Amino acid sequence: MAKILIVEDDESIRLGLKYYLEQENFDTVLAENYTQAKQLFSNEIDLVLLDINLPDGNGFDILKEFKHQRDVPIIFLTANDLEVSIVMGLDMGADDYITKPFKARELVSRIKSVLRRTSTYTESIIHIQDISIDLKQAKVLKQGVDVMLTALEYKILLIFALNPGIVFSREKILADIWDVNEDYVNDNTLTVYIKRIREKIEDNPNQPTIIETVRGIGYKLGENNEK
Repeated sequence: MAKILIVEDDESIRLGLKYYLEQENFDTVLAENYTQAKQLFSNEIDLVLLDINLPDGNGFDILKEFKHQRDVPIIFLTANDLEVSIVMGLDMGADDYITKPFKARELVSRIKSVLRRTSTYTESIIHIQDISIDLKQAKVLKQGVDVMLTALEYKILLIFALNPGIVFSREKILADIWDVNEDYVNDNTLTVYIKRIREKIEDNPNQPTIIETVRGIGYKLGENNEK
């Protein structure tokens, strides 16, 4: 069970986060300001949800202090989506951000994604419908039978499997897979790869429910597969 430190001065948001996260089997620790956050931070904390604006300080200062102690995953909670604040937080080492108001389901998806990426989440097998992805062995099975994916196809599939609830533009996917085997993948080639993956994992590749198309933007993991 991952332990999450919630640093948020708004009591209703703080308690709401506690309720939602405990429904998802996370352990929570609550802090309403900078001082409490410093007191409650420990090696047992697996991730920090951090409000940028606090009554006795700001999230940027806490981020620097916590990251100096150890590389704990941190997700910013921000009341606005001003690019300068977001970029500043990410440049300082934040692992993700989410803008208020947000849906609990989206936040939980972001948390799980960050925990997986930072290897603090113990889940090693991801289940999506009748697909199982064994992260330790880099294997994909459909109904218990090996699915033969190329290294590039596997990485593309992981982009969605590890980030439920997030829509990826084609440009973002291309950037993420740029260095695989030093292969050059352009926009047209990406379409071919997505088609091949769907043919291997979808029950009906013409009506995909695992990797869904978001028109005009890119792709995402199908909503029915988000945990």
